[in-house]
Amino acid sequence: MAILPLAMMDNRVLHQKAKRVRKIDGSIQKLFDDMIETMHHIGGAAGLAAPQVGVSLQVVVIELPGEDVITLINPEVVKSWGERDVTEGCLSLPGYRGEIKRSESVTVKGRDRHGKQIRLKADGLLAQALEHEIDHVNGVVYIDHLESVDNLYQIEPEGEDELGHI
Repeated sequence: MAILPLAMMDNRVLHQKAKRVRKIDGSIQKLFDDMIETMHHIGGAAGLAAPQVGVSLQVVVIELPGEDVITLINPEVVKSWGERDVTEGCLSLPGYRGEIKRSESVTVKGRDRHGKQIRLKADGLLAQALEHEIDHVNGVVYIDHLESVDNLYQIEPEGEDELGHI
């Protein structure tokens, strides 16, 4: 396993739709393992998408405190309900947060790391993390959701909480 370097906001891989995974092989398993190790190494991250480590594939890992790691291949939101205001940050734009709108609940489908078809219904922080990471594989970053640049602000490093970065 390896800790992967993060792609920053100026990297074009973050702004283009990632390729669908056609074959789940050893390279995909290694990517999952490396992404999980990278997310753990960073600390405080609730999720990571392959484009954030410079890999243009639809691969996502999510881990909320006290929960098992969720691995998704070719994930997509198939249904969403409600709307809520959230404060969001991103590992690819460190030191900033923004006020955006996210769904209250979502249903997501995809495959797990073993190729098994899965469907997740989520609300709250998990719904937010799923939307955030699925946005990444679709070439969308959270600042694309800002209603105004005034909704983006810089934070002090010591002010970050454990879930500051999605």
